[in-house]
Amino acid sequence: MNRPRLSFPQIWNMSFGFLGIQFGWGLQMANMSAIYEYLGAKPEQIPMLWLAAPLTGLLVQPVIGHMSDRTWGPLGRRRPYFLVGALLASGALLLMPNASALWMAAGLLWILDASINVSMEPFRAFVADMLPPEQRTDGFAMQSLFIGLGAVIASALPYILTNYLGVTGGGGHAIPLNVKISFYVGAAAFLGAVLWTIVTTKEYPPEDMAAFEAAKARSVGLAATSREILEAIGSMPTVMKQLALVQVCTWFGLFCMWLYFGVAVARNVFGAPDEASPLYREGVEWAGLCFAMYSVVTFAFSFVLPRLAASLGRRHTHSLCLLMGAAGLLSVAVIHDKNLLLLSMVGVGIAWASILSMPYAILSGSLPPGKTGVYMGIFNFFIVLPEIAASLGFGWVMQHLLGNNRLAAVVAGGVFLMIAAGLTQLVRDDPGAAAAR
Repeated sequence: MNRPRLSFPQIWNMSFGFLGIQFGWGLQMANMSAIYEYLGAKPEQIPMLWLAAPLTGLLVQPVIGHMSDRTWGPLGRRRPYFLVGALLASGALLLMPNASALWMAAGLLWILDASINVSMEPFRAFVADMLPPEQRTDGFAMQSLFIGLGAVIASALPYILTNYLGVTGGGGHAIPLNVKISFYVGAAAFLGAVLWTIVTTKEYPPEDMAAFEAAKARSVGLAATSREILEAIGSMPTVMKQLALVQVCTWFGLFCMWLYFGVAVARNVFGAPDEASPLYREGVEWAGLCFAMYSVVTFAFSFVLPRLAASLGRRHTHSLCLLMGAAGLLSVAVIHDKNLLLLSMVGVGIAWASILSMPYAILSGSLPPGKTGVYMGIFNFFIVLPEIAASLGFGWVMQHLLGNNRLAAVVAGGVFLMIAAGLTQLVRDDPGAAAAR
């Protein structure tokens, strides 16, 4: 079926739910390591405590992708998953800042991540469902725009609440009040943004309903679902295999940053001796503001990205952006002025905008019709597998090789982004090519 071109407001509406999804991610990324340390976690324990995020993605996304490929009902194909994930994630966001023990926080992170994945994965397939090939780069760039905007607000919110609205409370080893309020606001934002997309965007029904129902009947049950996922893995398009290496190195780098940037700023730049120090709280809040900065850049750069990709090509654009992100993380090693950290985040924001859109835009043209959801879920393997490896093994690296130096972990993230930039040049990007195997 040839999809009609959509207007800017239509692309805006269909992507708006990502604002809420990223609000949830942004709060998690900026605050979870600090929450764990408030609750008594050691530096080498933090990677393992983050295991929930990649493991739930590994398990949930391909299954949800396959299920959404085979769903059709009053809400359409992808929108039922948007709604269920948003309801569950909003509940987890309300409960998270009230956790009183490490096991509670880790358990809630499992629920939160599983719920976010239920909403997020179908949004990737939504672009291929709704847009013609020539508009898909614009669609993924619009998602990047809302991801950037959501992360700006979520990352900066604790800092804003304390420094502009006078919210105080907590301290010592207690989770601060400004963090609690931020999570409550995030719950409302997540649900509200996803509901906007559900209400304003209608989906196209299957072209051949009889064939769709027959395929759906064949895939009923766990065994059939598992078989189809394994068959899809065995017949991955060539472009997807090439992008897999890029994604693995990219997400190794990002995971290093998310795990340790906030606590590195608190200890290495602000000089906090431990998590009970007022300097620790100030440093974590400033790191959240830095995350907001790179999200501002992501938001702004998303308007430029489609034009840059049209000029340089998507492959060269992605390499260049990854190199900018690598430079940003590497520069943290020599920065002692907190304000200069905001400049470092410019490069990270440029890279993040491209990471959220270019690989998916390159991939979408190589996927066979009717399997977009399951392949987008499988593509997530190459995000979560490096994160799982980091969760299981990076604690040992921190303790035995890096001497629990949080700053060294951030620098390692920059090195991984450099490697990913080089590997991107090996990817074949032919927008007009059919799925090659």
